[in-house]
Amino acid sequence: MNAGPRSIALLVTLVLAVSAGMQWWGRAGEQSRGERLAALAQPGDIRMLSSETCVFCTAARRWMTEHRVRFEECFIERDAQCKALYDATLARGTPTLIVRGQVQLGFNANNILAALEARG
Repeated sequence: MNAGPRSIALLVTLVLAVSAGMQWWGRAGEQSRGERLAALAQPGDIRMLSSETCVFCTAARRWMTEHRVRFEECFIERDAQCKALYDATLARGTPTLIVRGQVQLGFNANNILAALEARG
């Protein structure tokens, strides 16, 4: 079977259109999730225990700030109370989030949203 230039161009156009649609859908979902989190999160609901060298903490901070989600953050290297809380949670890494008393290892907007909705 010999595909002509027209068939190849059509296939490439289709692949590009599907890819663009998927990217748009993903951004729209992130925006919606961010808006829901920002609406639900009250001061004190989300506390992020961070490390100064943690790239995942930086990404979580950036995401929550970009979406205007209220959260508190402390650094285990600088703050003795933060380090004590980190140790008390038996955390295995950072970021460790405490969402209305529920400990979550790592940043996952869906998990935070579920915790806020469950205890809303």
